[in-house]
Formats: sequence, structure tokens, C-alpha cells
Amino acid sequence: MARTKQMHTKKFAGSTAGKKRAEVLLEKTVKGGKGMKRLGTAAVKPEPVEKKTGVKSPARKSAARTPARKSAAQPPAPKPKRRVRRGTVALREIRKYQKTTELLIRRAPFQRLVREIAQKSATGAAGELRWRADALEALQEAAEAHVVGMMEDTQLCSIHAKRVTIMAKDMQLARRLRREDEAAE
Repeated sequence: MARTKQMHTKKFAGSTAGKKRAEVLLEKTVKGGKGMKRLGTAAVKPEPVEKKTGVKSPARKSAARTPARKSAAQPPAPKPKRRVRRGTVALREIRKYQKTTELLIRRAPFQRLVREIAQKSATGAAGELRWRADALEALQEAAEAHVVGMMEDTQLCSIHAKRVTIMAKDMQLARRLRREDEAAE
């Protein structure tokens, strides 16, 4: 019984011009009773590859095409817009703002408002009042805490009236219970 073995080897030799030459040596050997015997060899050389010079070739002109006719294909029906249940977004926002500790009012508009009010209430020829950054930040923290507390009390007033929606009268009642009306006078 004879066994056939094929062995492929590739040799790449680069010349100074940068061309690659590939040689494939094919050996077939047959193992016989008295040892290995070489049948033949063949060398194959590939064709040289053209070098690209970076110059664009002229554009090819194509024959005028007639548009293919489609056979009564109707466009797909648009998918209905996905709707979420009422209140889902509100609950998502509640969870989001309860997790975070960042300020809810933008910094620059709040600072402009504070500077404007302080300038109006300043008396004398002191000129423009100057504010430290941490003083403005502390003032904003206190203002936001006051507004959040006021809204909590307003919601409690609306729940006490067996309503879900807060109204102006709930805010007025909350201010009266906090005795803020007396402090303003």
C-alpha cells in the first residue's frame, strides 16, 4: 500500500525594487517498500503587480439606465408611536430628582437675579455690590430648600382636601400655616 504526501513551501524574496517573487515548490513523495522516492518539482511565478501612482483614472461613462419598475409594492405601514402610560414619566422624574443632590435651578440665572435684587435694595453710593462664590452658592441652596419644603406642605394641603392636584389656595394655606405672611409684613 502506498502513501502520498504533498508538501507546499513558499519562499518570498524581496528585491531592491520592492517586487515580490513567490516560488512554490511542490514535492510529491511516495513511500514505497525500499524508502522515499522523489517524483518531481514545479516552480510557479506570479505576474508582476502594477504600482499605483496616485493619479486618478478618468471617470467611466455608463449607459443611461432606465429605472426598474416595481410590481405594486406598497411601502410598509408606519409603526404607531410608542406611548407610555400617564404618570410614568412623572414617577421617573421623581425618582431621578430624589436620587440626585445637584442644584435644580441653573446657577447663572439665579446669580443674575440675586445681584439685581441686591443692587435695587442697596442704598447709598456704594456702587456695585460684590459677591463671593460660596455666598451665592449657600444662598441658592437655602432658596431651593425653602421652595422644596413649601411644595411639600402644599401637596399635604391638597391631599388633606382629598385632591391630587395642587392649587393656589393650597399654597396660600401652607404659607399661612408656616406663618410666612406675618414675617413679610
